[in-house]
Order: sequence, then C-alpha cells, then structure tokens
Amino acid sequence: MAIEIGSYEEFTEYIGKDLGQSEALEITQEQINKFADATLDHQWIHVDEERAKAGPFGQTIAHGYLTLSLVPHMWAQILTAKNLKMMVNYGLNNLKFNQPVPVGSKLILKAHLESLTNLRGITKAEVGARMEIEGNPKPAYTATMILLYHFEA
Repeated sequence: MAIEIGSYEEFTEYIGKDLGQSEALEITQEQINKFADATLDHQWIHVDEERAKAGPFGQTIAHGYLTLSLVPHMWAQILTAKNLKMMVNYGLNNLKFNQPVPVGSKLILKAHLESLTNLRGITKAEVGARMEIEGNPKPAYTATMILLYHFEA
C-alpha cells in the first residue's frame, strides 16, 4: 500500500525513513526490444538472443536506462501525492549501475527519504533508490532521486 502525502508537513514525518517497496516487475524480451527501437540502441547483448547465449551474461540483458525508466511507474506504488499541482523529476545523484539485469529478472524498487527541503512552497525530496533484482543480493543500481512536488496551497 502506497504512502499518501498531501503537503510538505505530511512529508516531513518520513525524513530518514524507509518508504517501502514496489511490487516485483518482470523484464521481458519484448520490453527490451521496444526500448531498443525507441532509443535506437540495438546492441546485441540486449536484442540478439542467440548471440547473447554465448556472450558474457549467457542471455540478453536489459538496457540500464530501460531499468531506470521504470522508476516513475514503480515509485507510484510506493508514494502517492494528493493535493498536487505538479511533480517534476528534477534529477539523479550518484547513479551507479551495479549489476546487469538478465531478461526474465524481477525488479523491485526500494526507497528511503534522505532529505526534504521547502523551496518557497516547492517540496524538494531526495530519495535513496535501490533497484533490486529478486534473488540477487547486489542491486541493479542505486541512486538518489531528486523530485520536486508542487502542492496546492
């Protein structure tokens, strides 16, 4: 169940706390192929299933940026904002891809609210994000998401 917040003040009670995790999401070859088409990145380790069997990972792997692009969907399962005019993905700090994500892997996003700043009515949240691969102790990646929430007054 997602946490619901409607203001900067409600958000402050989560500073320094784990916010939860998303549901597991399986990475399919179809997703990988569509992402390759959308980004024009058709490197064989992603799209050539036969060649990838003999490659370094033994199968195709998801693009790192594909797994990163899943964050908004998975983040919405962790936290929802009410009384919102707009939310902006402002940036990422310290992004590190730690593990390849083989096709068929299930990903889970875990989040921790690192800090919160009130910027003259705009709530700046810095959220520690950890994209885990189900059954693998090392995450696919870690990063600090920077989100700007524009709540109704």
